[in-house]
Amino acid sequence: MSGKYLVTGGAGYVGSVVAQHLLEAGHEVVVLDNLSTGFREGVPAGASFIEGDIRDAAKWLDPSYDAVLHFAAFSQVGESVVKPEKYWDNNVGGTMALLAAMRGTGVRKLVFSSTAATYGEPVSTPITETDPTAPTSPYGASKLAVDHMITGEAAAHGLGAVSLRYFNVAGAYGICGERHDPESHLIPLVLQVAQGRRDAISVFGDDYPTPDGTCIRDYIHVADLAEAHLLALDTATPGEHLICNLGNGNGFSVREVVETVRQVTGHPIPEVVAPRRGGDPAVLVASAATARERLGWNPSRADLSGIVADAWHFARHIASNAGER
Repeated sequence: MSGKYLVTGGAGYVGSVVAQHLLEAGHEVVVLDNLSTGFREGVPAGASFIEGDIRDAAKWLDPSYDAVLHFAAFSQVGESVVKPEKYWDNNVGGTMALLAAMRGTGVRKLVFSSTAATYGEPVSTPITETDPTAPTSPYGASKLAVDHMITGEAAAHGLGAVSLRYFNVAGAYGICGERHDPESHLIPLVLQVAQGRRDAISVFGDDYPTPDGTCIRDYIHVADLAEAHLLALDTATPGEHLICNLGNGNGFSVREVVETVRQVTGHPIPEVVAPRRGGDPAVLVASAATARERLGWNPSRADLSGIVADAWHFARHIASNAGER
């Protein structure tokens, strides 16, 4: 049965891919985005678009909506350290206003874009949802604060909510892909070297206790991630706040990623070894057992070469279509 969904932050990377998946499933989609970090052309054809802020969601939200999928957040870890107030204001304050609008209009279902940054330094690997949460940045802390807010909203007011804690999202889906400014994610940064936009890729530390000395991360294809959101809509239960990790359960090292980009693009990728960054754990890998059990979710695009190939196709599409935007 088709539904009507508000997608906040739907002009951004993950939000736009989820919006596209909702449309393909036959749903009505309204994207709300202030375009501070998103791109108007990233909103999928077929979705209605409102340029506005989540603090003003009450202007547009009404009882005709079946649910809200919430992606509208600032997400740069480094920026959050030097501008924490920006993250508390938007990520926490904005979500408070959104929850109030949902409460006021009787929209009682929410899927929230959370993050593995809520865990901070892992105590064990793979990470499960019952592991301690100890974020090491205001970004991670703001997302954890929202998770706590949602738990309270579900208990007190009957909200049915699912928080999805992403690990490293990568790849692209059609014309929806990754283009942060500034870019901080490894795969698009390495692809910038292949495009000649960077001279080399910095490898931050090559003396970690891993097989090749570089950090290991869990990469998940953005299309697999999007499918989890649609399953979460079906799973959300009134009065319950379910939290699920989303990852492949497998890790790839920085050097494995760089080598895969070399193979996919055919370009040499010079490396420069730099000092370790503070707060970079050696291994971050998710246990997605809860998502499998509760959502019925099984990622099908776990091949790193495929993830990189999709990201490379998108990077070339952007470069040829518009110059660098």
